[in-house]
Amino acid sequence: MATRHHARMAVVSLLYAFDLGNGNTSEHTTEILEEKKIRNKQRDFALDLYEGVMSHLEEIDKAIIEHLKDWDFERLGAIERATLRLAAYEILFGDLDSAVVINEAVEVTKAFGTEQSPKFINGVLDAIAKDKNQK
Repeated sequence: MATRHHARMAVVSLLYAFDLGNGNTSEHTTEILEEKKIRNKQRDFALDLYEGVMSHLEEIDKAIIEHLKDWDFERLGAIERATLRLAAYEILFGDLDSAVVINEAVEVTKAFGTEQSPKFINGVLDAIAKDKNQK
């Protein structure tokens, strides 16, 4: 049975595909989630996350760009960008504690990213969370 962790990993995959120019990803999210065995409540959770990211993409990207230090948003790896987008959405618009979201993003990055990715992801998301808490 799929967990929320599996659902988030599937959403990162969907965002990764979207970022690589597969614009029709949104039309096939349900089928893609079914292929990954993300069903029932976890499918609904994943769809809510994906649709939330897509509907707030401009705001999310702006928040990420504001917190990148000496790094160009366009030079980010597609996996790192997808992971940051999902986690930034959950921090900015969700109700989970930021520490939980950041930990989950780091774990997803360990599975998909490079060796340096988890530390980078942690730093950017921590800055976004601190900025949100100060507002």
